[in-house]
Formats: sequence, structure tokens, C-alpha cells
Amino acid sequence: MVASGAPGQDTMMSAAAVAKGGHFVKPGMFDIAKVLPEPPAPGSLAAQADLEAVLQAQVGRTPEQVAWVKLIDKDNAFSHASVIGPWCTKENLPATAALLKDVTEDVNAVGALTKKLHARPRPPLVDPRVQPCVPLPTTASYPSGHSTRTFIWALVLAEIFPEQRDALLARAHRVAWSRVLAGVHFPSDTVGGRLLAEAVVAELNKSAAFRAEVEKCRAEAQPFRLKKAA
Repeated sequence: MVASGAPGQDTMMSAAAVAKGGHFVKPGMFDIAKVLPEPPAPGSLAAQADLEAVLQAQVGRTPEQVAWVKLIDKDNAFSHASVIGPWCTKENLPATAALLKDVTEDVNAVGALTKKLHARPRPPLVDPRVQPCVPLPTTASYPSGHSTRTFIWALVLAEIFPEQRDALLARAHRVAWSRVLAGVHFPSDTVGGRLLAEAVVAELNKSAAFRAEVEKCRAEAQPFRLKKAA
């Protein structure tokens, strides 16, 4: 197997991510083997199909798609203003910003340990025909961190803005696919990220502290909703 990055780098990044987590859920609460299936084995039919999808996405990549991919490479939770409204900013919604920061650190902590467990190399390290159009991350490929975060953001924001759930999830799917277009992830990496995010949100919803923060965020957003409706 091709190395996923510099020796020890994944381990150091995992330790740093885990240290920041634990606001509402902790990595030890998850049986990763049950939450997340193994990625396709190297050389398997599924792995070959994964690679073919990346190569075909690259062949059809348009300038507009490249621009989107580069934008998403620096995606953040408040990019969802494109769905919710221009008033959705961290300045207007400080409680929402704090909640999104905490759940992001929680899911990053779980995801970091998962990447360490699987250590899947990224597409360009598997086949040099893959030419990424954004910088190649040094962490392992499975599951996709961008996919995990975009789905955690979409699912948590859907708790605050349930009327926007479909649009938020549609954006999350588009963001996840952008990592395949970018040439830095296989499709199964992005699906793994979604499954991980869904598992974390299921645990979040068992937390009374999380539910209380969601209610605080709904109240915080209400004046902006009423202003929009007026």
C-alpha cells in the first residue's frame, strides 16, 4: 500500500483532532467497525470502479466545475448562507457559530481516528493518471473529511432550520462530489463521510445539552426569519 502522507503525520493530526473533541460526543462512544464499512480492498472490483469514477470525472471537468471545487476546498459552515440566506453569518448568529464549532470538533475527532484505522491512500497516490486541481491533503483518503463535515453541518443546520433540510442536504451531496471532481477522493470516501456524519448526529440527538443548544440557536435565528417573512 502506498503511504498516505509523511511518516507519523496522520498520528499527530489525529491526536490534535481528538484533543479538541468531546463537547457532546466522544470517539469512544462509537464502534467504528459498525458505523463505517471497510473501504474497497486494493485491486478489488469496487476499488477499480472507484478509480474509474475519479478518472472519468477528471475527463469531463469543466472550468466552472474547477472553480466550484476550488471554492469548496476552503468550505466552511457559514457557506450555507447560500441556502439559508445572506443573514446567516457568524456575526448575526454567535450561538449557532459556537454550536457548529463544537460539533465540527467532535466529528473531526471521530473522523481522525477512522482515517488512522483505514490509512487508505488518495487517488493520485494509487494512479498517477489522476491529476488533482486542488492541493493534495496529506491525510488518509477514507473517509472524506470534507464530506463528513459538510454532512454534519447540513444535518445540524437542518435541526435549526428544518424547512431548509432538503436544500441543505442537496448542497452537502454536491460538496461531497466536488472532492471526487477535485481528484483527491474516491466516491466511496465521500459516502463513508456521510455515514460517519449521520452516526455522529444520531448520538448528538441523544444529548440533552446538544438539544438545548439547538433550541437556543432556533431562538437566535427567529428575528431574522420574521424579518425575511415580513
